[in-house]
Amino acid sequence: MANRGHSSNLLLLATNLVLSLSSLVLLGGSITLEDNFHDIQVSSLFPATSCTSSLLHPNTNTNTEVDVERSSLKVLPRHGPCSPLASPKVKPPTPDQILNRDELRVNSIVARISGQKPGPSTLEDSKADLPAKPGSTVGTGNYVVTVGLGTPKKDLTLIFDTGSDLTWTQCQPCARYCYKQQDPTFDPSLSTSYTNISCSSAACSQLVSATGSTPGCSVSTCVYGIQYGDSSYSVGFFGSEKLSLTTTDSFNNFLFGCGQNNRGLFGGAAGLLGLGRDKLSIVEQTASKYGKYFSYCLPPSDSSTGHLTFGKGSSSVAQFTPLKTISQGASFYGISILGISVGGKKLPIPVSVFSNAEGIIDSGTVITRLPPTAYNALRSEFQQLMTKYPKAPALSILDTCYDFTKYPTVTIPKVGFWLGGGAYLDLDSSGILYAASMSQVCLAFAGNSDDNEVLIFGNVQQKKYEVVYDLVGGRLGFQANGCA
Repeated sequence: MANRGHSSNLLLLATNLVLSLSSLVLLGGSITLEDNFHDIQVSSLFPATSCTSSLLHPNTNTNTEVDVERSSLKVLPRHGPCSPLASPKVKPPTPDQILNRDELRVNSIVARISGQKPGPSTLEDSKADLPAKPGSTVGTGNYVVTVGLGTPKKDLTLIFDTGSDLTWTQCQPCARYCYKQQDPTFDPSLSTSYTNISCSSAACSQLVSATGSTPGCSVSTCVYGIQYGDSSYSVGFFGSEKLSLTTTDSFNNFLFGCGQNNRGLFGGAAGLLGLGRDKLSIVEQTASKYGKYFSYCLPPSDSSTGHLTFGKGSSSVAQFTPLKTISQGASFYGISILGISVGGKKLPIPVSVFSNAEGIIDSGTVITRLPPTAYNALRSEFQQLMTKYPKAPALSILDTCYDFTKYPTVTIPKVGFWLGGGAYLDLDSSGILYAASMSQVCLAFAGNSDDNEVLIFGNVQQKKYEVVYDLVGGRLGFQANGCA
């Protein structure tokens, strides 16, 4: 009888303990079963037919207003109703095409960081031909901003990319080839502030680290060449010009590529804005004003907008993690991931799985790539919590997909990332699923080929966060709901 009573007391104690979990407090909020799941309208996974403009960063109401220390630009998805590149004549890529191109970019990043890339190539032809050994730099991203170039200023819509360093745009007279772009092609002969960079200058020699190619020389003008992971490329003259980020913020003598031979999947953009860590990136070239500090918020869908902001702002509510330097890819921004949670449960993944793989955050990679041990654990737990929904065929690199045709509303487990320095990212629902159609909605993660391959934190998982890059402070910050 005594044992039976003792067992009853233990059972009562255990029951009370379980019930008390609903009143636990973490970071100021109570935890309930519902707190570990997202209830979402399936229709919200797809962009609207018209653009819904989000608020820009505080103190910035349009893409031309600026305060003393900061400049904000409106970030727009390349595809969808908000894009300035949208045209009835241009068919946007399918989800399968986007993911296949994403794989090319990732392969290029992996090769570069693993040290398997070919050595720097040489531009020996004064006619500015393509580098002989491509692939040392990565491909283009998925979001665009508009900046001004030249005197008088010409507005150009450029893809922004944290995985690239050199900023370039197509230039008249397009000696070899220029792809079709939405903006008028920049003509340096009509600008009073344009200057060619000489072959013998120190700036010309900096192209080696920024592009992976030894620069060439045409007469006395420095010639750059850069090729991306999807075989897109730009070759042309290296020049200096006035760059205008807003109506009041401009930079003289900005070094950039004036493309004379350009081909690739740039989607009508006029070129690329390089946000990497090299000396030729826009981050370094504007350091005297902005102090190597910038942030962005990627919109949750192709029918909404975000922002790219240069300079310090209020980041008191952001969570920070140390910014790492990657041994074989110094231009990339390193991130330390320590663990993953699914549905409120921290997965039993050994810390060594994450420490054995270099990790980067990248604005141009779409889908986060994880070590297979980590991905398999995430996938298994996610699948266990999604058994009520019918499975769907795989979509390119995404192997965990569902058919939500009969479900206007679904409940999915939350996914969170534990980062170095104590930061924890509770992903927005838009950062967990990737939707091709109502009948094919997939878990937006993929596994690498082995546990030592570089981990890449992609742009789907960054959605709705303001991501802060503080290079001087050596830290990377995340602020929830940064687009609003």
